[in-house]
Amino acid sequence: MKQDCALDQPAKSYLGICIGSSTVSCVRIGSDNGQIDVLSSRCKPHHGDPKGCLTSLLSGDSNQTVAGFAVVRRTSVSNGSIPILTEPEALEYAYEYVAASGFECDAIVSAGGEVFFVYRLDRTGHIARVFSGNKCASGTGEFFLQQIRRMNLSVDEATDLAVSEPSPYKVSGRCSVFCKSDCTHALNKGTSKQRVVAGLCEMMAGKIVDLLKQSGCRRPMLVGGVARNRAVVEMLRREFPQVIVPDEAPWFEALGAALYASRNGCTPDIHPDHVFPYQVSSFELLPPL
Repeated sequence: MKQDCALDQPAKSYLGICIGSSTVSCVRIGSDNGQIDVLSSRCKPHHGDPKGCLTSLLSGDSNQTVAGFAVVRRTSVSNGSIPILTEPEALEYAYEYVAASGFECDAIVSAGGEVFFVYRLDRTGHIARVFSGNKCASGTGEFFLQQIRRMNLSVDEATDLAVSEPSPYKVSGRCSVFCKSDCTHALNKGTSKQRVVAGLCEMMAGKIVDLLKQSGCRRPMLVGGVARNRAVVEMLRREFPQVIVPDEAPWFEALGAALYASRNGCTPDIHPDHVFPYQVSSFELLPPL
């Protein structure tokens, strides 16, 4: 996809990095005569080691040079002059890019591994209000992954099962402990994995629907890792037929970071040690047991 965008220095590439709660994503964009093109995109689970994951992703681009980069992460602390964006900032940059192709919406649903947010947009495409669910892990992307691992299912296997299930098993969405107990009890009494997985997807979709109804939007855009779950998307469309899932959904924030870098001439000095803040403790450290 290419979009018109005024860049000070055409024919250069820029890198956007997003450090998520469960994955790290990298997007490289380039420009040619004032047009932006997504050159590459990668997402990888970090399994609790985001720095090591980022090192692995960057090693694949060791022979590539970039004019600048920016990072999306929850904390604004950085080392030196590394540009750190918040999620809302990155979403606005990325939305401007996809909206130029006709993907206009009135809200962005960020559904990731840790929490769900609905960002209500104004007429200019900027975030006007934010709606968030409770902080319980039940219904999040990471919780879903944990449960399907217990069933020895991959993400593709689980979503394929859920899509074709007409009668999802009802599971609790109030608490992750209750939800896990519901899944365990159902499997122990012989309920099929297909019904249980479909129930998990239905519960996740229900949480998003509740937030969307609070926001009052009618044409939402779904981004984040959960956007890859076809069952959740289909269930969402029962309530919101106009929900949009762009191709850029899994790495939407990283795209926004790359676009930010392209406009602000950020430092090209990319190294994982620079991306993550120094960890300094004010407490005395004890030897391991």
